[in-house]
Amino acid sequence: MSRIRVLIADDHALVRAGFRTLVETEDDMELVGEASTGQEVLDRVRQSRADVVLMDIRMPGMDGIEATSAIAADEDLAGVRVLVLTTFDHDEHVLGALRAGASGFLVKDTDPAELLRAIRVIASGDGLLSPGVTRRMIARIASTPEPSTVDLGSLSALTEREREVVTLVAEGLANDEIAERLFISPTTAKTHVSRALTKTGARDRAQLVAMAYRTGLVTPP
Repeated sequence: MSRIRVLIADDHALVRAGFRTLVETEDDMELVGEASTGQEVLDRVRQSRADVVLMDIRMPGMDGIEATSAIAADEDLAGVRVLVLTTFDHDEHVLGALRAGASGFLVKDTDPAELLRAIRVIASGDGLLSPGVTRRMIARIASTPEPSTVDLGSLSALTEREREVVTLVAEGLANDEIAERLFISPTTAKTHVSRALTKTGARDRAQLVAMAYRTGLVTPP
């Protein structure tokens, strides 16, 4: 089984050292580089072909959100997932990161075990948000106009089970949690999410959640 290739991006050496130690202790992970600026992130990620980038938002020059956007826009980096880590869980940071193309968002004081789990979740293709900001972020996305390629009418193409799964995704549940809630296997849950993404044309789980709120499938808290 191949290891998850991780790139650490943060302008503080001590923070990078902490993340480095954490990643290097895991048998299924490999540290492939570090960066202290947004431009360095782009250079390193192209060289290393990292699977997951641990991205700080506040970096000199090009910040983490700009770097995330550049990664998402580069077809050659389509397989790279970005997990944004920040000291703050401000709404604008969450929204900016997700709209830039990040696959997940966590605050830096997250428990180490949860961070490692997040890296694995992101690497598997799932999205993940810090539980403390999920519902607040979703409410903001649902109420903030933005250009979208999602066909809101495509919700009718979803099966009853897929709609149920989308509702749980909107609650911030990961695939394994959805599986437990619905008494199905994690693989089946992931399949339902993938089909919902395909049928709606949503780019990722965050956009799928926004669609769920805008169409009234789920009511903002």
